[in-house]
Amino acid sequence: MLARLLYRDGLMLVVDKPAGLPVHRGPKGGNAFEDYFDALRFGLPRPPALAHRLDRDTTGCLVLGRHHKALALLGKLFKQGRVGKCYWAVVEGGPESNEGRIDIPLAKRDDSRGWWMKADSHGLPSASTWKVLGRGPGITWLALEPLTGRTHQLRVHCAEMGWPVVGDSIYGNAARLGGPTLHLHSREVTVPISKLKPSVKVTAPVPDSMRERLTACGWTEENQ
Repeated sequence: MLARLLYRDGLMLVVDKPAGLPVHRGPKGGNAFEDYFDALRFGLPRPPALAHRLDRDTTGCLVLGRHHKALALLGKLFKQGRVGKCYWAVVEGGPESNEGRIDIPLAKRDDSRGWWMKADSHGLPSASTWKVLGRGPGITWLALEPLTGRTHQLRVHCAEMGWPVVGDSIYGNAARLGGPTLHLHSREVTVPISKLKPSVKVTAPVPDSMRERLTACGWTEENQ
């Protein structure tokens, strides 16, 4: 956990979440990323807690509040949409233009599918922006920004546009087993944690699982 610490101050931490581990325990139990937060107390009586969540297979910047007051502040910032979030994704195919916005309302598929979502004209308003950072054979490297915070929003939006995220076994074309991991990475968060200081901007390194396809789209180590 200490090796995954990207940022620390008196109010919050930002850690680099790995793929394949849920941020918190679901109804069926099992290991969760938050099980290891005790190593991040840094002298405080309680471990930090999640200020938001990332999908099990999404990597990158995850914000934690160090105590109750900090969590309340962070929760307010996230709810008000004041936390900047930039994701990197590699998608199958890709858009013809170089940037744009997606406005597709989302709703739960059904109660039996838990967090799974679907496009629904009667669902909650959901908006995302995208920008092409590079292109490769049959794939595109995108910077995505969720303007709203719906569950699985970026994954559903990309799939609905006809360019699902590589490795998405729910909304895309990936096999359940044996295929590539989800190529969705929480690249950067910008948090206005203090009224008197500039916003905190934290960047997470590219995970090994995405390097091959990002390189095919023009990414280099210098972009790390």
